[in-house]
Amino acid sequence: MSTHPEALPVVVRSAGFEGVGLAIGRALRSQCRGPMLLALLLPLFVAVISAIALLWFFGATLSDWLQSAASSYNVTLGAVDGMLIPIVVGIILLPIAGILGLVAAAIFVMPLVLRHLNERDYPGLQRLGGHVFFPSLWNATWVMVVFAVGWVLSLPLWMVPPLAIVAHVGWWAFAFTKIMRLDALADHATPQERKILQARHNRGFWALGTICALINFLVPPAWFLLPVLSALMFSHFGLEALRRLRSETQP
Repeated sequence: MSTHPEALPVVVRSAGFEGVGLAIGRALRSQCRGPMLLALLLPLFVAVISAIALLWFFGATLSDWLQSAASSYNVTLGAVDGMLIPIVVGIILLPIAGILGLVAAAIFVMPLVLRHLNERDYPGLQRLGGHVFFPSLWNATWVMVVFAVGWVLSLPLWMVPPLAIVAHVGWWAFAFTKIMRLDALADHATPQERKILQARHNRGFWALGTICALINFLVPPAWFLLPVLSALMFSHFGLEALRRLRSETQP
């Protein structure tokens, strides 16, 4: 039985971190299924090609600019100059390639994830929202632009290691949460349902984004898993929350 938007409660109470652990456990199980293993290839391909292209087209120019900037401020790097400049170039450009892989997962892989979960885990959950390609594209685009600008502007914080960790985790938590939260609910939830779920489970969505960001920081090789795994985590979290919301409003 479908839930009519007008029947939903207007005032909601925060659910805190309820359901986060359940979503992570379900996502890990789903990731081991054949279709989800194959889904890893697209965002990984996009990220690798983007990294190669960014380094090819902008690496030398950025290296020259950094060297010129260091000289203009009378910063002498000495023997480590040949090692330090490429590291800084990588710190600037590689995360941008990573966010492109995340965007590819949100736009192209998320529909596959939702279809798979709808068949295997949530067969009775009606799709009342309709996944709209262009809103998803716009959301991913503005998040990517804000992330890229914020990442570059926060680079001076890398001179202070504790602040560098906060900036790294903070920006990636922002990217994961803002990109994946919308797409995880767009297919199944109505606009009013999305509004209620985002208000009720805001802490849970941000907790998932922060967990993904910490994995990205602490275990960099795990990045090839994160675009699809994060899609599974947010989808399980959002769909289970939607199922509970509709059970509350059914007569």
